[in-house]
Amino acid sequence: MVFYSKKICCIGGGYVGGPTMSVIAKYCPNIEVNVVDINKDRIKSWNSEDLNNLPIYEPGLKEIIGKYRGVNLHFSCDLELKISEADIIFISVNTPTKKKGIGAGQAIDLKWVDKSARQIAKYANGHTIVIEKSTLPVRTAETIKEILEKSPRTKENITSFSILSNPEFLAEGTAIKDLENPDRVLIGGEDKNAIKLLTNIYENWVDKKKILTTDLWSSELSKLIANAFLAQRISSINSISSICEKTGANIKNVTKAVGMDKRIGNKFLNVSPGFGGSCFKKDILNLIYISNHYGLKDVSKFWEQVIKINDWQQNRISHLVVKKLFGTISSKKIAILGFAFKANTNDSRESPAIQICKNLLEEGANIQIYDPKVNINQIAKDLECPQDQNIENQDQNGSWNYSNSLIDATKGADAILILTEWEEFKLINWKEISKNMRFPCWLFDARLITNSAEAKANGINVWCIGQGEI
Repeated sequence: MVFYSKKICCIGGGYVGGPTMSVIAKYCPNIEVNVVDINKDRIKSWNSEDLNNLPIYEPGLKEIIGKYRGVNLHFSCDLELKISEADIIFISVNTPTKKKGIGAGQAIDLKWVDKSARQIAKYANGHTIVIEKSTLPVRTAETIKEILEKSPRTKENITSFSILSNPEFLAEGTAIKDLENPDRVLIGGEDKNAIKLLTNIYENWVDKKKILTTDLWSSELSKLIANAFLAQRISSINSISSICEKTGANIKNVTKAVGMDKRIGNKFLNVSPGFGGSCFKKDILNLIYISNHYGLKDVSKFWEQVIKINDWQQNRISHLVVKKLFGTISSKKIAILGFAFKANTNDSRESPAIQICKNLLEEGANIQIYDPKVNINQIAKDLECPQDQNIENQDQNGSWNYSNSLIDATKGADAILILTEWEEFKLINWKEISKNMRFPCWLFDARLITNSAEAKANGINVWCIGQGEI
């Protein structure tokens, strides 16, 4: 393969930028890949000698970092230098939902994209290909293009730009597998030479039949729609879980039968406490904002319902815990197993565990939280409350503590609530755990992963999502 690119710079060393650039470095040894970020602590973690201390946990990631970091993969805070040296620049920064101003609560906040574009305009040297990697609203490329073309330069030579959209379709927990063997690679743009250059890079490990090229706007919208469709499937099956519980149907049988229909398929039909992560809710909210902007009110209402069902699922689970524990959980100990929004990641953004825990704290519960990868500082940030302290400024007296093990979390527990599908939780020894709990006690399996019959045989009351009380 002939390489035309020699240096890549990725602005943003988060959940997308770090893994994506690591895989490019692995398969493109002739390209120097630089990941830059203004967060000094994050860059320090990426450069940590202890590969277990990387800022992101993804199976297979530390092995790649260990082999290619310092060879053709580098992490630094030197944005000016790395931008000026690169002929390809990926924008992979955070694009959260706006919290205030026009479109607050729905529109995507583009401040970091704006800032990145201005930095590129200021420091880029020669012809540079700028690639949107972050999830962005449709037609954001127009904004980036205008900033690049009209912002002041520090270089005396003529600088020109080509803009491409190359959205990520990663599932956290399987990001490295998704990058190494993707369903598709989507590249949107108008500059055929720039598209060919990026295509050449991916063809080092991706079958060219999987590389799809489109116009910019279709590429930008495709990412939003893919996440919206996936989230919609989760909300749909979660709504059916409640019907199964009321009617006596078994959600496992229902999903198996439905999933065998080739038109539907069996993916994303696992019941859960709701969807989480950085993209699903944010992207649906942005889709709602776009629909309202163009006067598509009925379309907007359809996607609003996906969010409402997700919130409803979280609230109904926490309410059910209170109901089963005799209508009060004040001062009762609830063991929360799993805080990440899904297994095999340390990401807790928009995790259903956050709202469920807040609901239980409002009811006065003493919560003991154990997750194999999410640390105590992140949990405190998400719950907006320090460990072992009551929530401030609210009429409630619940508290929470962090546990280092499953055994520690369940000591004296009145109930266990499983919220993340970690493999460890599928293998619980219920005979031993039952000795740890305070009777009468409950298991609430909101992931449908445990040996509920064994738990029941050891005297524990059991409720399983989509099945009800066993």
